[in-house]
Amino acid sequence: MSTPRSSRLGSCFVAIGLLAGALGGACGRSARDGGSPGSGDAVRAPPTERDEAAVPEGAIAFVVAGRETARLTFEQARAVTPLVEVTTRDPYYGATKRFRALRLAPLLERAFGEPEATLRGRDFLLRALDGYEVPIEGARLLEPGAYLAVDDVDIPGMAPIGPRQVSPRPAYLVWEGTTRTDLTTHPRPYQLATIAIARFEDTFPHVVPSDAPPDSPARRGFETFRARCIRCHAVNREGGRVGPELNVPRNVTEYRDEATLRAFIRAPRDFRYSAMPSHRDLDDAALDDLLAYLRHMAAHKHDPGGEPEAE
Repeated sequence: MSTPRSSRLGSCFVAIGLLAGALGGACGRSARDGGSPGSGDAVRAPPTERDEAAVPEGAIAFVVAGRETARLTFEQARAVTPLVEVTTRDPYYGATKRFRALRLAPLLERAFGEPEATLRGRDFLLRALDGYEVPIEGARLLEPGAYLAVDDVDIPGMAPIGPRQVSPRPAYLVWEGTTRTDLTTHPRPYQLATIAIARFEDTFPHVVPSDAPPDSPARRGFETFRARCIRCHAVNREGGRVGPELNVPRNVTEYRDEATLRAFIRAPRDFRYSAMPSHRDLDDAALDDLLAYLRHMAAHKHDPGGEPEAE
């Protein structure tokens, strides 16, 4: 007997509770486009002292200051905003795709209890089941055309995605249309499990070169790292977990020569097969600044959890 589509879609959120416990820190994945709100009530949970990782089964978590403030099952989300068909040029699949999706803005309004205009001024963190985590400004996240895809119109259940060929469920952030395909400006986290309101400086305090002068090479390089790298890489154990940590116990500039680093950042697959994307668009000046930032952070190491290797 076939499973009704609504049941299949509803089950797409179930995996969140089982795997979200692995999301405690910042994480990363290699870099990867509106309907109208409906009526109905979502369950709004009171803030608790539980860690945000304790997300119940069958719900997507909404978090403020590390505390879960709301959760939405698929059925509750569909009561907030209708399920619609969205067409997008998808950079991961390399094709035009049609998804069944929920408009994101009304979900954020309901879950966080703030109007869209206020949410546009917030900073957000998007966390996925596989460890990917991307900071994004509210003005970007609440652009018209941002949707949470929960099924594929043409391939029910959704085709595997990304370098590791995993299911994009429970939800996949997509951008309607054919123009917003730059993954740097319009990230597309798949396996999306948690949406958090969190200032970048509060989430990653030891990544910011706070003592570097404004518009210095280290500051400019930090902006590149923030936009391009923190999704996958950590500095001082804050940031992505898919790629290697870049500052502790040794900074990458302390064991790799500059020429190799430049070549690797631009074309990592010339060295080894990996999920790291190429950055051929970074010019020499941008790489100068990025390396200046890394060298600066070598003198500002923070590793409270670091332990010497056992003899």
